[in-house]
Amino acid sequence: MARILNIEIPNNKRVIISLTYIYGIGRSTAHEILKNVNVDENKRVKDLSEEELTRIRDEAKKYTTEGDLRREVNLNIKRLMEIKSYRGIRHRKGLPVRGQSTKKNARTRKGPRKTIAGKKGK
Repeated sequence: MARILNIEIPNNKRVIISLTYIYGIGRSTAHEILKNVNVDENKRVKDLSEEELTRIRDEAKKYTTEGDLRREVNLNIKRLMEIKSYRGIRHRKGLPVRGQSTKKNARTRKGPRKTIAGKKGK
C-alpha cells in the first residue's frame, strides 16, 4: 500500500478513488491534484512509479487535510456554540443544523425515540 500524507491508500483501486480515502480530499480535489502532476487518473496505485507518488505527495501537502482540517472544523463548531448563534444552539441540543424538519424525521441527530406515557389518551 502506498502512503500519502501518512494515510495508507488502497493499491488495487484507481488513483482518483484512492486519494478520496484521505479526509479532506474529495473527487474534485483528487482530480485537480492529478491534473497538476500530470498523472492519469485511471491508473491503478500499484502501477504508479515512485517518482509519480512523490509528485502526488508534494501536491497533496498544499491542501488542509486530516488532523488540521478536523481541528479547524471542531473549532468552528465550538465558536458557533460560544457565541450562541442559532446553528451553535442546534449543535448543542443535538438537533439538525441545516434547516431540516424535525417533526417526523431527524432520527439520526435526535437518536432513538423516547416514548412518553399517556400522550395519546385525549
